[in-house]
Amino acid sequence: MLVDVDSNLDLAQALFDLGGVQFGTFDLGPTAGTSPIYINPRVLISEPKMLRRVARLIHAEIQADQARRRSRIHSFAAVAGVPMGGLHIATAYALESDTPLIYLRPSRNAERDVQPVIEGRILVGQSALIIDDLMTGGSSILSTAERLEDAGMAVRDAIVLIDREQGGIERLHELGYNVMPILRLKTMLNYYHSSDLIDDTTFERCMTYLREQHNRADEETA
Repeated sequence: MLVDVDSNLDLAQALFDLGGVQFGTFDLGPTAGTSPIYINPRVLISEPKMLRRVARLIHAEIQADQARRRSRIHSFAAVAGVPMGGLHIATAYALESDTPLIYLRPSRNAERDVQPVIEGRILVGQSALIIDDLMTGGSSILSTAERLEDAGMAVRDAIVLIDREQGGIERLHELGYNVMPILRLKTMLNYYHSSDLIDDTTFERCMTYLREQHNRADEETA
């Protein structure tokens, strides 16, 4: 039975129950390398109730942040989903918060226009909050931000459902973008270990990988 998603740890449990977190050996490409953990937030679309609760969780996090004296998230007039993983999360959030939605899609005529097409109503000077489901190095968020800015929109902040903690937040911060994660990989691993969902060997293997990725990110930004 799936848990209700009322906190980030509930989200970690729901992803585990849905099979969105796997342990083994996975080739995730040049950015993440060979990883002992694979995370697939897209399983949430198979459970509309969970997707709705995730949207409520994001909405509550944003409201709590903006109620602070020094909020991290600036005001925004639209939400932009990163294709394709962030689109369903952004759509759910837009419905929950009654916020206009925009998103990027590849051009239908690549020969004449290699730039992705922005779907939705664009107003020059309008501020947009980017939403993505999973972040490693931050390149997807960056490319989305740059395309929106090319169209005349203002982008300062992004929300990511899960941060793999591999330097993405730091890289984007250096470029002037703020990213607020709902759930971090280290938090997930500690929760799974303390809940006896993974054994000591798996936990230590994942934590070693995470430390190595941190060191790699530090070397690249040094």
